Amino acid sequence: MKISQYLIALGLALGSLTHANAAARDTIIHADGNPIIRHKFTADPAAMVYKDKVYLYTGHDEAAPGHNGYTMHDWTCFTTTDMVNWTEHPSPMNVKAFHWAKDDAWASQVIERNGKFYWYVAVEHGTIHGKAIGVAVSDSPLGPFKDARGSALVTNDMTKAVKHSWDDIDPTVIIDKDGQAYLFWGNGICYYAKLKSNMTELDGEIKTITLPHYTEAPWIHERNGWYYLSYAYEFPEKIAYAMSRNINGPWEYKGIINEIAGNSNTNHQAIIEFKDKWYFIYHNGALVPDAGSFHRSVCIDYLYYNKDGSIKRVIMTSEGVKPAK
Repeated sequence: MKISQYLIALGLALGSLTHANAAARDTIIHADGNPIIRHKFTADPAAMVYKDKVYLYTGHDEAAPGHNGYTMHDWTCFTTTDMVNWTEHPSPMNVKAFHWAKDDAWASQVIERNGKFYWYVAVEHGTIHGKAIGVAVSDSPLGPFKDARGSALVTNDMTKAVKHSWDDIDPTVIIDKDGQAYLFWGNGICYYAKLKSNMTELDGEIKTITLPHYTEAPWIHERNGWYYLSYAYEFPEKIAYAMSRNINGPWEYKGIINEIAGNSNTNHQAIIEFKDKWYFIYHNGALVPDAGSFHRSVCIDYLYYNKDGSIKRVIMTSEGVKPAK
């Protein structure tokens, strides 16, 4: 009898624990203006629209209070169907997924191809000096993701356009209308290269793009036959952009679209279309009075175009966006 009672009690306890863990895995968040996420620090947003849902992937600032430096070990994932009500999912990936990487879960982007999801990330390489770009893969946009190569896609010894060791960061990726995929990245210079159809190998040489006052954080998107290459401009960073009719250029510089994001030296953007509206997703340092550059928070505002296809200046607001319908 005692054994039976013990087993029943154990079963109830395990059931309660399982339920608690399940509840902890997904958290519902209602964004009451900007920043949209306030219970943890999120940075370097990248967003993907897939099957009527937005998947938001961010870095995760974990620096101790007052610490003036980046402490980042994993990435976060949030989803929404209306840009206001978000579900936080378990972290799909930690930098430890790359056995060759040392640390620093920096900016990233996820893209879907043929039912698989490829996640391009910037990390510190463990044996080759400097930052590197890795790629992970999953059958689900929620992960778990695993290293797709077992080695870095780009390392510092492959890029020589600038001398510093952190030029291989901030990957952004696009699949063009003809099916050709491209990877853009870089600090101090904008690199780009074709990707093979397997999405895990470069296809040909690494090229560079010269852009006025380019710092980092490229983001590539296309609309109505125009390609837009936005990027962080100067330091502290604003966001500027260039346009081209061809993804290989030439690129025409068009100007600044986002000013310095309050209390943050960095400024990192994602641009998406969802339910017939365009969104500018970025981070600022609004949640802390000091060290905001290392305790950043994701925000969302609308993005608008002029009749000639150029982009209007983004108006950063505390109200944020309304529910998308």
